[in-house]
Formats: sequence, C-alpha cells, structure tokens
Amino acid sequence: MTKYGKMKMFDLTGKVALVTGANTGIGQGIALALAEAGADIAAAGRSPADETVGKVRGLGRRAENFAADLSSVGAVQPLVDAVLAEFGHIDILINNAGIIRRADAVDFTEADWDAVMDTNLKTLFFLCQSVGRHMIARGSGKIINIASMLTFQGGIRVPSYTASKSGVGGLTKLLANEWAAKGVQVNAIAPGYIATNNTAALQGDETRNRQIIERIPAGRWGDPSDIGGAAVFLASSASDYVQGHILAVDGGWLAR
Repeated sequence: MTKYGKMKMFDLTGKVALVTGANTGIGQGIALALAEAGADIAAAGRSPADETVGKVRGLGRRAENFAADLSSVGAVQPLVDAVLAEFGHIDILINNAGIIRRADAVDFTEADWDAVMDTNLKTLFFLCQSVGRHMIARGSGKIINIASMLTFQGGIRVPSYTASKSGVGGLTKLLANEWAAKGVQVNAIAPGYIATNNTAALQGDETRNRQIIERIPAGRWGDPSDIGGAAVFLASSASDYVQGHILAVDGGWLAR
C-alpha cells in the first residue's frame, strides 16, 4: 500500500516512543494511542507507569518502565542511555512531563519559579538535545512537545508555568528550524481543558465547570484520547511536512 494508503499513513509498527509522564492523564492517553498505532513504549517519569505499561502490553506491544526524576537535567542522559540499551533506538519523543505552581505574581517565590522552569523547559530542552543527537545520526525522528493554552494566553497566578509553556512553543520552532533538513520533525500539541486527575477539582466545581464548558465550542471537556489522536498524527508519516507547528487540541477554546 502507498504512503497515503489507509493503514500505512498512520502506521507506527516497529517504532519506539519515549513518553515522559506516561503514568496517568494525557501522558497515558498518548502512550496508549501510539501503542494502538503499533509503537512500543518506553514510559519514563518519577512515578512508575505500571497501569500504562500493562495496558500497552495488553495491546500486544512492548512496554517498559524507566525511573527518571525529570526535575533535574542530571536525569536526562541516564534515561536516554537506558532506553537505547533496552530498545536499541528511539523514533518518537513525547515531552509530556510537567508541573505547575500557583500564587499571585507579587507573592511568587524563586523556588516555585525554578522548580517549574527546570522541569517544564530546561529538562525538556536537554531531553530534546540528547534524543535529537540520536535521531540526527539516524536521519529521522519525531519530537512532540506538550505545550499549553498558556503558550498563547497569559493565564492568572501561574507565572512560571506561563513562561515555561511560552518557552516550549519557542523552542519547538527553533529546533524545527535547525533539524528539519536533518530528517527530524519537531512539533508541539497544546491541550485545552482535558478531563484528568489533575483537573478533577475544576470539574467538580459546578460554577467553574459550567463556565469552562460554555467557553468551549465543542461543549465538552477533552479526553486524553483526543490528545492521543493528535500525537499519532504528528508521530506518523501523515505529518511528514509539518514542522515547528503548535497544534491546539482544545475543542475550539482559542477560536472563541
């Protein structure tokens, strides 16, 4: 079947995907979607992704856990080395791990600033760098960073998160500029309001939940599988000419 045949276009058979923060929510949704498309999964993060690994194996794909505290750049190279030793190659990198701290800008601490920037931006860059070297040497690879609505908007009471996710958008474009001609695609997904454990409090707040849904043209919260579908597209040959793009998967939030 040709590249653009029904099966081949989104087929990830034989590919290895390193997914950070794969234990729950969006990371888990992405890992499962990639596995359904044929990819094997290296699940990395501070917390073991046992449930995700079990579900991926249930789909008939290979999956392994890799412990990595991504709040520190020191975890990057040991993680990449371990995945390469186990799987032999990395075809897809999903930079999903991230944290958030909330406080008024006038009260925001340096510790909260550094913690968020280190995890969400600094470690993300050096993970891109390490895996990027491997991909450039092989002449191919797909890197997908997880951005945010706050890559485009300012938000309130989350200064370091907004700064980090704005930085993710900029880095995505810079790396695409440098690596596109080397066979490595770098893009990002900006999720909207997704129903996960992290947003349970918002979903449970009757007033805020109503306000959020009223703002979303699709009229519902997103599901992690919605992000998974976008990740399969950006990880597959269907998106080979997509470079440096930030794909909003938000039910129309930004269009409102």
